[in-house]
Amino acid sequence: MRALIVDDSRFVRDYLRGLLEIKGIECEEAADGNAGLTQLHEHGPFDLALVDWNMPIMDGLAMLRNMRAEGYSNVKVMMVTTEAEDDFITRSLDAGADEYLMKPFDNEALTEKLVMLGLAEV
Repeated sequence: MRALIVDDSRFVRDYLRGLLEIKGIECEEAADGNAGLTQLHEHGPFDLALVDWNMPIMDGLAMLRNMRAEGYSNVKVMMVTTEAEDDFITRSLDAGADEYLMKPFDNEALTEKLVMLGLAEV
């Protein structure tokens, strides 16, 4: 299984990579939505994209909309963000996100979301 981690925080990318690699998931990274789309085009396919909302150059919602418009419907997208308001969750799901994980999170919360997406077992 392969995952794309898209977050402008090096710390968050490293943290997610560590949690995912322990589960046997190969990871690639990008620091903004535009770089994330480039990774999809050049290094795909990916089973999962973990995407932050607030990033420079291209935010996560714009990346998600572009992904879905370009036909990347088979990639599960989990928004991983500090945005907690219902409006953000609704907008993400309407744009094609499959799950929404609030920062800060731990391994247990990430695993629960992966199980919900059918990408991990309990």
